[in-house]
Amino acid sequence: MTEPYLWIKAFHLTAVIFWMAGMLYLPRLFVYHSVAIAGGELETKMEEAEAKLLRIIVNPAMIVAFLLGLVLLGYNMPPPLWLLVKVALAFSLIGFHAFLAKTRKQFLNGGRPRSEKFFRRINEIPALVTIVIVVLAIVKPVF
Repeated sequence: MTEPYLWIKAFHLTAVIFWMAGMLYLPRLFVYHSVAIAGGELETKMEEAEAKLLRIIVNPAMIVAFLLGLVLLGYNMPPPLWLLVKVALAFSLIGFHAFLAKTRKQFLNGGRPRSEKFFRRINEIPALVTIVIVVLAIVKPVF
């Protein structure tokens, strides 16, 4: 591959790492937020932490990962089937990201959208999807 491709790939992977770190941490913050007393100090801290995590890390990293992913896709035309599956999984993570952002807004409106147990369970979703994506990207299986 050409040198620009490798640089783009390196920055894409870096953005994905930051994005996934935030996607793994945000549901954990929701666990604590869901049990916090409404209007209490812990709730205030959770709202601040969630906002900063989304604004400073998760949203920018997702945008960079997505844009660089599109550039990389252009280097792989026509895309093999493994890459199409990887892209579909990446879009599922974007949907999960949107769900988390919506959930944060529900918390900000004073609600408790889901239970602590729910947030503990969904905390593993980004990790599992990321494992499959990494395997697809490294192994490049032929279906």
